[in-house]
Amino acid sequence: MLAKRIVVLTLLLLDVGLGNVAQAQTSSGTSPSQSATITRVKIQRASGPSGSSPTSATAPVTFGQVFAQGDLPKSGSLSASLDDGTAVRLQVDPKASNPDGSIRHAVITALVPFDRYGKTTLLLNRNASAPAISQGAGPAELLSNGFKADVQIKLNGETYTASADELLRSTSKPSVWLSGPLVNEWHVSAPLKSDKGQAHPHLTARFAIRSYTGMHSATVDVVIENNWAYAPAPQNLIYDVVVSVAGKAVYSKSALTHFHHARWRKVFWWGSDNTVAIQHDTAYLIATKAVPNYDQSIRIAPLAIQKMDARFVGAATEPMGNGLAVPYMPTTGGRSDIGLLPGWAVSYLLSMNEITRKVTLGTADMSGTWSMHYRNQITDRPVSLIDFPYMTLVGSASDTYNPKTKKSEAFPPCGGDCATPYSADTAHEPALTYLPYLVTGDYYYLEELQFWTMYDLFQSNPGYRANIKGLFHQTQVRAQAWSLRDLTYAAYITPDADPFKKQFEQFLSDNLDWYNATYQPKGSQANVFGALIDANAREYLDQTAISPWQDDFFTSAVGRAMELGFDKAKPLLAWKAQFPIKRMTDPGYCWIAAAVYTFKVTDHNGAPFYTDMSSAYLASNPSDITALPCASSAMASALKLKTNEMIGHSDEPEGFPSNMQPALALSVHSGVPGAQQAWQRFDSRSVKPDYSVAPQFAIIPRN
Repeated sequence: MLAKRIVVLTLLLLDVGLGNVAQAQTSSGTSPSQSATITRVKIQRASGPSGSSPTSATAPVTFGQVFAQGDLPKSGSLSASLDDGTAVRLQVDPKASNPDGSIRHAVITALVPFDRYGKTTLLLNRNASAPAISQGAGPAELLSNGFKADVQIKLNGETYTASADELLRSTSKPSVWLSGPLVNEWHVSAPLKSDKGQAHPHLTARFAIRSYTGMHSATVDVVIENNWAYAPAPQNLIYDVVVSVAGKAVYSKSALTHFHHARWRKVFWWGSDNTVAIQHDTAYLIATKAVPNYDQSIRIAPLAIQKMDARFVGAATEPMGNGLAVPYMPTTGGRSDIGLLPGWAVSYLLSMNEITRKVTLGTADMSGTWSMHYRNQITDRPVSLIDFPYMTLVGSASDTYNPKTKKSEAFPPCGGDCATPYSADTAHEPALTYLPYLVTGDYYYLEELQFWTMYDLFQSNPGYRANIKGLFHQTQVRAQAWSLRDLTYAAYITPDADPFKKQFEQFLSDNLDWYNATYQPKGSQANVFGALIDANAREYLDQTAISPWQDDFFTSAVGRAMELGFDKAKPLLAWKAQFPIKRMTDPGYCWIAAAVYTFKVTDHNGAPFYTDMSSAYLASNPSDITALPCASSAMASALKLKTNEMIGHSDEPEGFPSNMQPALALSVHSGVPGAQQAWQRFDSRSVKPDYSVAPQFAIIPRN
């Protein structure tokens, strides 16, 4: 099914990408006429043995690239050149498009020449001319050149194997991810089988083989899964594993504990190793709005990078490791993985440093470790509410009964040891793979984003989420925030030809509809704050208070949905933005306390909500503080702070004012009066954090 969908995408969008090869395949001369540079990509070849220079003057490179709406029109094409105008052969595989038909995201492959230092800069140019059509090739050439890769597992005295080359030979139409004259990528999978040909009921091998035409060079992406959703008796499995490429062992591990509903990944080269380091144009990535507007004046501290590197070692980088992510996600407190993007990913975005890239992509590789990966054996995709509207990980068995099919959709109970040191949690889960997919175009990262998004949708009780709609509102506010963030990213970047695209868009639309319909003025019980104040939000002080920092997380997620073009987020942000703005500007609320830990909205559970910010301010803060003039030296002295210093650990990059910053920055463009004034006051506070060591909340308004 996947192969058919991708072929359809290629045929529909070929005129915006693959024809570029015909235009830019000459080895010299200037780029095509009527061209304009969209962005630049810097590339560095890896050193050879003992630090020697690479032996080849040219090498293929493949990466993901996101484009701003209109930058790569449907009627145009993309070419590549060097700074001196030398044309470079290029292949573009379009994946997602914008509402105007222009390309939003594509996987780009170029055959680039390097200077004597192994460096080059690639200019991506927009051309007005109509491109030609170019077809990809099958795996025959790769197989005839002796390509071979396999996995061998020893489990309970049995040997199980899966062979990538055998699967390529036996599969008449492998799934196609990349297709063209420079590179082709095919996906094949099968259960690991014993010497007797018996398939293991849980273990599956997946191979993504990326072959560079005529170069005797390919990557082999190996993924081993233990995550069938409805296979009986799921459990942890302990085995010895050997991965071989070209007949040689390239990875081995003894007594590997593979957790249930989890998977692991390793990538290897067959033939010539063409490893490169890629540096995208940070300013352009931010300008596309695909990533938040992080403050580009920040220079990531070298010591912070060294600490990341020191942590990303050993078991954390091995199969079933956690990279830099917190293993037990419900862990509370300030953390580098909480935010619209994790701290290490923002450090990579702002620095384009190779260490930060390594830990960002490496931690994304480890996202398969958590036991929340449920694959549908019928569709061979992550399970979806569309197919199983009553499935869940919580509640009782009766909650999973589907009255239409008259069957339970409960997942099978554990059939052995299911203990794991890892725990997923929507209230604290990081966005591990969104940025990695943007910059690499690797299918593994895309599917991880889809796995986690589907988990966000189905882990709550079916009745609470309105079954097939997947509503988030019955969970903690911070869970609503990060679930909305993941769903927005998945709806934005999932390829057009993937059926999940429309599903994610519908799930997002349904959630935004609920919030827009629910949070509107309603008579004497009107919510004047612009905050979520229902029973799920009032977690504090006997259900009389909310946490502004959780609400700020939600506002920032709504702001990102608006930035990424989802129109139903606009009225919601216009309502939500009131809360951070009023906390900074309302004359009845002192902005020094804008990032207070708890914010009272009623005197007692069941009583009417307050109708003004002044009542909330007086109820949420000590009377000896509220009696003092706002932002006065007397208030600062009483709080043991500097004048104009906000409460809530204002000097810490993970403090409560820092949590507030993305919500406030994204609210500037909400259309709410006072938004700019609120930001200016926040930006002029006397004590600010050092974001050079942890930049995940360092978001500022766009110009």
